[in-house]
Amino acid sequence: MDDTSSKASNKLKIEEEDSDIKVQIWKYIFGFVEMAVIKCAIELKIGDVIESHGDSMTLSQLSSSLNCSPLLLHRILRFLVHRGIFKEEKTTKCYSHTPMSRLLTTTGPNSMAPLHLLESSPVMIAPWHNLSACVKASDHENGSQPFEMAHGMDLWTYAAANPSHSSLINESMACFARLVILPAVLERCGEIFDGVGCLVDVGGGNGTCLSILVKACPWIKGINFDLPHVVSVSKEYEGIQHVGGNMFDSVPKADAAFIMEVLHDWDDEECIKILKNCKEAIPEKTGKVIIVEVVIDEKEEISKYSDARLMMDMIMMAHTIKGKERTNEEWANVLQKAGFSYYTITPTSTIQSVIQAFP
Repeated sequence: MDDTSSKASNKLKIEEEDSDIKVQIWKYIFGFVEMAVIKCAIELKIGDVIESHGDSMTLSQLSSSLNCSPLLLHRILRFLVHRGIFKEEKTTKCYSHTPMSRLLTTTGPNSMAPLHLLESSPVMIAPWHNLSACVKASDHENGSQPFEMAHGMDLWTYAAANPSHSSLINESMACFARLVILPAVLERCGEIFDGVGCLVDVGGGNGTCLSILVKACPWIKGINFDLPHVVSVSKEYEGIQHVGGNMFDSVPKADAAFIMEVLHDWDDEECIKILKNCKEAIPEKTGKVIIVEVVIDEKEEISKYSDARLMMDMIMMAHTIKGKERTNEEWANVLQKAGFSYYTITPTSTIQSVIQAFP
């Protein structure tokens, strides 16, 4: 290859790389579009209508059932089909479900719609606009945080004052636990519940999580422990007692304490206080605290799981006062200061790990 051809080849390669970089940046710039269009599909109940129809549907059938514009609906579906969320049969021009779209129906045991509706709600989106102001604050430890800057109060105070948002939080956490976390925990670490006669779920929300654990381990008597305004509207489950209270004051006595996706909402000092209360609630010789949380490995190679864990950390920054996802070293620090003698960490098949802490 002569010098001229080599230069032309290098120039073409540079142009292609530059083009790829710009395409990637475009994806980041318009990243919100996917969230917004999926929210639109959930609110329109496209998946529910196809599900109730029992088979694929034409655009005309869908638009008629949904009472919406066929032209606009076609564009929404074209976008979602391109991402594999719905499927279009090219010959019949009919739309049908995919495994992903089935998760976006609003009913049924496998719905993840509440989680998407929570994170895409105006209440949860607004704090992101204050993220840079929070990062730049000279007194970060004592300054206002993104959610407070957007709404004048922290997330938990807002939820207590707004029952509909509180309900959405509990529904979304329940579906996250039911579909993602608990199956992975039971599959990988089911034996940790052997011999546990009474289990208190600290910050257990509406009790969905504990009901799954009790069903899988019927020898367990469950105590679902959360704030009074949360448990007062919770569904009754066989084998479970709802108890209202504040985990910063005390935790009901039990053989073991279970705390899932709660500690990441709080700073180290608050975590230590919660963990001390959990430790006081369990037997000194036979008790344990079972923690299900993200454990960040900063040396881990980039993967779908490492990326999701870091995204969760950003969510904590936007939506809580001083919450964060923790590294192994950070977990060791809070557990040691809470008075636990040793702990184990077991990864699961999802982004969370199971931490067992022993007195």
